[in-house]
Amino acid sequence: MMPTCLVPMHTYEKQKIHKARCQYLGFTLTELVIVLVILSLFVMLAQMHLLGLLRKNTFKAQVQELISTMRMATTAAAESDRRYEVIIDMAEQSFLLRQITSPDLSQVLEEEIIIEDSFSDNCRVVFVEFDDGDYTNEGRAKFRAGRSGWQYGGKIVLLDENERPYSVVVNRLNRMIVLQEGDVPLLVPKTKDEVPF
Repeated sequence: MMPTCLVPMHTYEKQKIHKARCQYLGFTLTELVIVLVILSLFVMLAQMHLLGLLRKNTFKAQVQELISTMRMATTAAAESDRRYEVIIDMAEQSFLLRQITSPDLSQVLEEEIIIEDSFSDNCRVVFVEFDDGDYTNEGRAKFRAGRSGWQYGGKIVLLDENERPYSVVVNRLNRMIVLQEGDVPLLVPKTKDEVPF
């Protein structure tokens, strides 16, 4: 057997090994920084999504969504010869906007639905009162819009998380839809006998 000779490493070889270790370590730190950046982006996106959901679940955001849907119905009906209907379902605590395409108004076809949304615990529909005297606190209430405006006006009374009432008032004469605090009295159109002309 041949004896092994241990030769001391030269400074150049030591530097080469040290440089290789540093490069490996640098590559690892770069990877680590990239992973941290990607994770922070995911966390930021999750926070934005969560804040969006929380914002959507607030009372004002839900009521604003309902008002926007109703305004969309009147605008679309005014710009075309089509009829639209906003259905408020008090049992399901939801609402939908549909374009009326069939003569059978009791059936809602899947292809007619434009928007469908529901209320959360922060926003509950209590009752709907129409300006012709109809009132309902169960089942479905339907607001129909055509080229000339709303078939009936009325108010939708909702409760916020503190049980305070708010009214979404639908005015059939000027097509205005506004949110007012409280259970506001409804303006009822005058009968023909009361019209001054």
